[in-house]
Amino acid sequence: MSLEIEQHSISEQFEELIARNDSLAIREFLDDQNIADVSELIYEYPDFEAQIIANLSIHRAASTFKILDFPTQKRIVTELPSFKTAELLNELQADDRTDFLEDLPKEVLRDLIKLLEPEERMITLSLLGYPEGSVGRLMTPDYVYVYEHNTVQEVFGIIRKYAKNSETIDVIYVINEKGELIDDLRIKEFILAAPDKKVNELMDERVIALNVNDDQEHANQVFKMNNRVALPVVDDNNVLLGIITIDDILWVASEEFSEDMQKMGGTEALDAPYLEMPIFRLFRKRIGWMIVLFLGEMLTATAMGYFEDEIAKAVVLAMFIPLIISSGGNSGSQASTLIIQAMAVGEISLEDWWRVLRREIISGLMLGSVLGVVGFIRVAVWQQFTHIYGAHWMGVGLTVGVSLVGVVLWGTLSGSMLPLLLKKLGADPAVSSAPFVATLVDVTGLVIYFSVAYIFLAGLLL
Repeated sequence: MSLEIEQHSISEQFEELIARNDSLAIREFLDDQNIADVSELIYEYPDFEAQIIANLSIHRAASTFKILDFPTQKRIVTELPSFKTAELLNELQADDRTDFLEDLPKEVLRDLIKLLEPEERMITLSLLGYPEGSVGRLMTPDYVYVYEHNTVQEVFGIIRKYAKNSETIDVIYVINEKGELIDDLRIKEFILAAPDKKVNELMDERVIALNVNDDQEHANQVFKMNNRVALPVVDDNNVLLGIITIDDILWVASEEFSEDMQKMGGTEALDAPYLEMPIFRLFRKRIGWMIVLFLGEMLTATAMGYFEDEIAKAVVLAMFIPLIISSGGNSGSQASTLIIQAMAVGEISLEDWWRVLRREIISGLMLGSVLGVVGFIRVAVWQQFTHIYGAHWMGVGLTVGVSLVGVVLWGTLSGSMLPLLLKKLGADPAVSSAPFVATLVDVTGLVIYFSVAYIFLAGLLL
């Protein structure tokens, strides 16, 4: 509540300053606010978003700009005068600038690249040359490096000279004359060491580095496993090219989570916020999977047609078809969601497939048995009051109960193994979404159901 009151107060003050059209007062007011509060003002007053950025000091403008969503960033750059856009883009860290520029249309990108200073242009073009989704797109070339023959005193001189443009100085990187990475040392190692001590006396050579072509998702896992605030990025020859910081990885993790959630819902990942997405592009993102799932469900109708004679002989079996296939779909959706999430956070890998299979067989049998007993009891209780299932109600009840065990077991196995299979084939496990697994289990569930019915009702109803 206090935060809402505070934000309301900031908004009121901003409105008063806008009404007075006092540029100097607006600038002073904005420079006194937290970056997060300034970003909230931009979202709250879209008509003044470019004016807000223009009235900030260039360093604060860049810090605010990088935390805004892409559509807002794009509008601001369009509305700002060319000289202000140039200042803003040149002030942004190379990785943040690349993250913004790579989503722009090529003709717009070409015009904005021209606004960069020669050195910044060269860095940006270099980063844009790496594959999309690679570590190279995330890294920044602004870091502090030293040589192993430097003394601690010389290191502090280097830090004072170059750290201003570095994204972080928590870690100092040690290279040789060829530019190859030798070690990384936390700055506290230098703070606690004697001034005349040499860098090679502090080194342990236990360095963890990322390759420039590594996948960003892999980088996310390395950060989580090693508790680092920054990691060096090297090429295939171990030459230090740049660093990735934890804030970049947090953005990646957030984007990956959003994409996985959308894919698990049975749609392509959206490349813009939902409300900013043109309706036709949103339609195209959704229709592909809708057609695939629709064709899959047509197989269900085909399977029912195959068992048409059995349904005609024992109409009572048709009453339980929705119950059977929905139970299988639910169990498959549960399993696929759990496995995809566990794979995303690194809890399981492809090597764990046998352990997953064993666990899901046990889980499927337990879940199916509980539902099977409930299904049998339901048939027995209804029979006592309505006699709807006739003289062979026991066979119907056993058919429903045993079918539920089989369908739920098959659902858990399909839902758990399909993501691992897709990962093995190099595809995104998230595409084995809950709707896709449910459709798959619907078809096979019917086959299991009527196969069990043959066992218990042959010569009775069938």
